[in-house]
Amino acid sequence: MNQMLSGAIAISSAIAGLFFFRFWHRSRDRFFLYFALSFWIEAANRAVLGLMSAASELEPFYYLVRVVAYGLILVAILQKNRPGG
Repeated sequence: MNQMLSGAIAISSAIAGLFFFRFWHRSRDRFFLYFALSFWIEAANRAVLGLMSAASELEPFYYLVRVVAYGLILVAILQKNRPGG
């Protein structure tokens, strides 16, 4: 069951990344590019978790990948709200 849910989350994240990539392609705003990259990183992380039967979500590597993905979202928001930006 966990593998199926990880797969569903992975494909949903990949699709969300495609939507943000499409928005970036139209507007060339880095905000959307950072969001697309973040969702694709999360999709890859979930896909690896689902494919590796011995992998545990509690291992530090998976948290590090999530910190990078969520950090991209934070950077996008901070850059968008920067005065004069």
